[in-house]
Amino acid sequence: MNDRSMLAVRDSLTAEGLGVVRFNFLYRAKGSARPDPMPRLLACWSAVVDHVRRELSPEILILGGRSMGGRAASVFVADGAKCDGLLLLAYPLHPPGATDKLRADHLGAIHVPVLCFNGTRDAFCERPLMDDVVAKLKSNWHMHWIEGADHGFHVPKRSGRTDAQVMAEVAAETQTWLEALRAA
Repeated sequence: MNDRSMLAVRDSLTAEGLGVVRFNFLYRAKGSARPDPMPRLLACWSAVVDHVRRELSPEILILGGRSMGGRAASVFVADGAKCDGLLLLAYPLHPPGATDKLRADHLGAIHVPVLCFNGTRDAFCERPLMDDVVAKLKSNWHMHWIEGADHGFHVPKRSGRTDAQVMAEVAAETQTWLEALRAA
């Protein structure tokens, strides 16, 4: 929950007056680096969403996450979790080097607006493969490619951009997307 991109998006959204709830999955809270099985990740999502709805009663509920957390959020929403949108940072379409193992079968079952960010140098998401997946999805999916960024949204110095500029791009695109959601 303390990933640099998560914190930057949180800062951007809270600056716009939006509430943000971050959490670690149980395996991370216990200090493990090995992710829990998907059913346990989904149970964690369910508990967090139930708590947020009960304690905060948000007008708009956006679910999302970074990398595996975003993948779990997308499965949760595809399985029928109710929310107003899905925000995915560095969606892991496939394991690095294993482009034959796509994690996309569930994406077509997502019916809420989706904003997905990936870097053009992301080893977990080769652009031509993701472009093919997105082309088959509903119009609710908005893909935003960050030129030169890797899975952590880091850009090389030779790109002429800084990581802070990349995060500003993510924040600005997210704000624009949220404004459109609010207006709909």
